[in-house]
Amino acid sequence: MRLQTSLPLEKANLIITEALRLGRAANLLPLTVVVLDAGGKMVAMQCEDGSGVIRFEVAFGKAYGALGMGISSRLIRDRLSSRPTFQAALATASGGQLIPVPGGVLVEDAEGITIGAVGISGDTSDKDEYCAIEGIKAAGYASEPAEPDPEWRTSSLSDHYPASP
Repeated sequence: MRLQTSLPLEKANLIITEALRLGRAANLLPLTVVVLDAGGKMVAMQCEDGSGVIRFEVAFGKAYGALGMGISSRLIRDRLSSRPTFQAALATASGGQLIPVPGGVLVEDAEGITIGAVGISGDTSDKDEYCAIEGIKAAGYASEPAEPDPEWRTSSLSDHYPASP
């Protein structure tokens, strides 16, 4: 018996290869990339040497949250920033697997049907998202969001964390 696949392994690997190539070209911190099919099953995953030990869970949570809500994790962040109670409820409903920051991108086929999601963690969320979007495009699919944040290159981890004393 063969089951129908929404996102083939060959395409998932192509997404990962391109996302990692772009990360190296942009001199990003080590990335972890997770590709899920439309049912939330992991199709492929790679962690670059030097990735933090919870980067897999973060990347998975970005992709899983995007699939679960049917919108990118960037849009989840934007819509829930003023609704912390609902954000907490979603985290509970997902068993703690929802990560509402950019880097979780939906994969759409030529008809605009969501066939999976990509989650990346390792650098700033905007840089993670850039690699996911461009990896998806390289595999011949469309992404949601269609384009990365225009300021992705200038995002910095120091923007998100206070300087050490």
